[in-house]
Amino acid sequence: MEREMALLWEVSAVEFVVVTLVIGGLLAFAVGRATARGWDGWGLMVFYILLLTAAIRFLHFSLFNGTFFLPFSTVGTALHYGLVDFVALLALAAVGRQTTRSAQMRGQYRFLSTSSGHSA
Repeated sequence: MEREMALLWEVSAVEFVVVTLVIGGLLAFAVGRATARGWDGWGLMVFYILLLTAAIRFLHFSLFNGTFFLPFSTVGTALHYGLVDFVALLALAAVGRQTTRSAQMRGQYRFLSTSSGHSA
């Protein structure tokens, strides 16, 4: 596969969408939901997303001949696309966390979802 190297993707747009946004995004969304359900902090979620980013970068490397963090000559490129992957995955994890946390709050505090602020 010939490289297209753009600001957001390294090999091709389809590869970025499938690996980072679909596969990684679903996993990141699940991480966000899991940290919300466990009432864990944002720091733990960021740590999990860092681990997920390394796994996604490895998929880019192994399946599509993208860069990884070794050899050292490719570290700069790998860091750039790793940061892009991290930001995308963290955003999707935050969406998963927020939707789960909102559902938890609505279930626990029903008066928050009424329009007048009074329970019926």
